[in-house]
Amino acid sequence: MPLTNVGRDHIAADLVGEAVTEFNNANAHLGVGDSTVAFAPTQTDLQAATNKLRKAMDAGFPTRSGNVLTFRSTFGTADANFAWNEWGVFNAVSGGTMLCRKVESLGTKPSTQSWQFTAQITINNP
Repeated sequence: MPLTNVGRDHIAADLVGEAVTEFNNANAHLGVGDSTVAFAPTQTDLQAATNKLRKAMDAGFPTRSGNVLTFRSTFGTADANFAWNEWGVFNAVSGGTMLCRKVESLGTKPSTQSWQFTAQITINNP
């Protein structure tokens, strides 16, 4: 999963001890939207005009096991009832830093269902 430019810069700032908002349980959010606009590293938010929503982490998330980060949020029956065509990892309910964004069709969430969304990011060497 490619990082956004702001995500890359956030990691670099954290590595040298600059003050950043962490992607921890208090701050991290998974966002979903209905846009199919291709990923570009300059993007700072999901590309959907209106059908997009960020949800806070479930208890105990995010987690790290070795080089794998796992983020998980639950979208209730009243949340994000539209086609899920894009998703991203954020460190705020609005604004903040979008670490990464992926464009993929995950289906259309109906209002009769709650969906638990889990995203894993693997940090690898090139």
